[in-house]
Amino acid sequence: MSLPADLQYTRDHEWLATDGDLSTVGITTYAADALGDVVYLSVPAVGDTIKAGEPCGEIESTKSVSDLVAPADGEVVEINDAAVADPAVINSDPFGAGWLFRMRITGTPDLLDATAYAALTGEA
Repeated sequence: MSLPADLQYTRDHEWLATDGDLSTVGITTYAADALGDVVYLSVPAVGDTIKAGEPCGEIESTKSVSDLVAPADGEVVEINDAAVADPAVINSDPFGAGWLFRMRITGTPDLLDATAYAALTGEA
């Protein structure tokens, strides 16, 4: 598995691309592969306040339904309508077009770099 080194990762298998106080959030290839074919996506609404470690949506696949866990404290400022409309993009391009939402971070999240995340998932 090739992890983008410029991203940060959570222990719940989300990635964050941070620019200032805004972060784009998605799930990793590891999570997408574990889920199988994603068929439904529920993300928080624009304006929602989310708290790190708490469920903020759902990802449903042909195998199971999993909670989408907030990667940090903050406010949702944009959602990826294209991924909601066609959740299969999460499987085909999880680090690109399959991003889920953007948020303004208000708290310091507990994040991993690519090396630590690879070690966590046994991909190191």
